[in-house]
Amino acid sequence: MNTLSYKTVSANKATVNKEWVLVDADGQTLGRLASKVAKLIRGKYKPNYTPHVDCGDNVVIINAEKINLTGKKWADKTYIRHTGYPGGQRSLTATEMFQKDPSRLIEKAVKGMLPKNRLGSALYKNLYVYAGSEHKQTAQNPKAINLNDLK
Repeated sequence: MNTLSYKTVSANKATVNKEWVLVDADGQTLGRLASKVAKLIRGKYKPNYTPHVDCGDNVVIINAEKINLTGKKWADKTYIRHTGYPGGQRSLTATEMFQKDPSRLIEKAVKGMLPKNRLGSALYKNLYVYAGSEHKQTAQNPKAINLNDLK
C-alpha cells in the first residue's frame, strides 16, 4: 500500500534556528506591536513551533519613544506595583512611565503576553528594546521586518 506518512516535527534546543529580527516601533500601536512581537519571540510564526521549547527569534525593537496609545490610555492606563511593605502599593500612569523610560512600556506589554513560567522568563531575555534608533546588536545583523505584513 502506497501511503504518505507525516511525522510531527518536535523542535529541541539543538535543532532550533534562531534569527535576529529588527522591529521599528515608529507609529505602531502598543498592544498590536506587543502581541506580534510576543508571537515572534515565542516562535509561533515558524512551521516547527513547539510549545515547550524556546524556538523563537531574538527581537530588537527601536524607536520606542515613538509608540502610540489609542483613546485616553495615556492618562487612564495605570501600572501597579507593590513594595512589599504594608500600604506599599504604588501606581504610575502610562504618561509617567513613558517619561521615565519609554522602552519599559513595550517591555511590560510584551512580558505580559509571554507565559508565566520558567520558559516565559527565558523567552523574555530574547527581547531588546531601545528608545532611539540606535541599538547595540549591529554585530548580529538583525533582519528588518514590517509588522504590518504579519498576521
